Amino acid sequence: MATAHTASSQKRHSFHLGVTGGIGSGKSTFAALLARHGAAHVDADALSRATTAAGGSAIAAIRAQFGDDFIDAGGALDRERMRALVFAEPLARNRLQAIIHPLVGEAIARATAQAEHSGKRLIALDLPLLTESSHWPARLDAVLVVDCQESTQIERVRVRSGLQPQAVEAIMAAQSSRAVRCMAADWVVYNDGLSLQQLEALAAQVATSLGA
Repeated sequence: MATAHTASSQKRHSFHLGVTGGIGSGKSTFAALLARHGAAHVDADALSRATTAAGGSAIAAIRAQFGDDFIDAGGALDRERMRALVFAEPLARNRLQAIIHPLVGEAIARATAQAEHSGKRLIALDLPLLTESSHWPARLDAVLVVDCQESTQIERVRVRSGLQPQAVEAIMAAQSSRAVRCMAADWVVYNDGLSLQQLEALAAQVATSLGA
């Protein structure tokens, strides 16, 4: 394990493991499997979705910034319309992130503090944008990257979400490359051709090695 991340673990009782990977890599599945083996799972994507659900903390600011057309009939963010806008206009992505990211950061901090207070020894922070941000390295004790071939990512997302390959490729292009993610990793789990049982066995090994 790389030593650059480990100093912060001496200041607290829990081990903070950043789990990341590109879209369709299986990183959220792996983080959830860690939770089966004693870890706390702090899911940044789920917390982000909560801010843009009906009544979410980001809705008023999104309405003010982008207009009523980007809020659906149920009062939630119109994800399809917003996805089209941010891929067409990079500045729109920045405006959206400026609203959502601080709220998600606060939610992550609260969830992490709750896990620590409950006595969890391993906290798996499921962070899709870990390597895109300079915020996280000093706050984590180690980084685990779930990796797979780009063709596997595209097929998984197509089956899961019904997105066309071109749409998935656009999302992937906005994320860190596989090489950048792997360079930041203390562990890499290569999730191509693994069964769910094999992936869970790897998660159990990681959880046990970190004292969950």
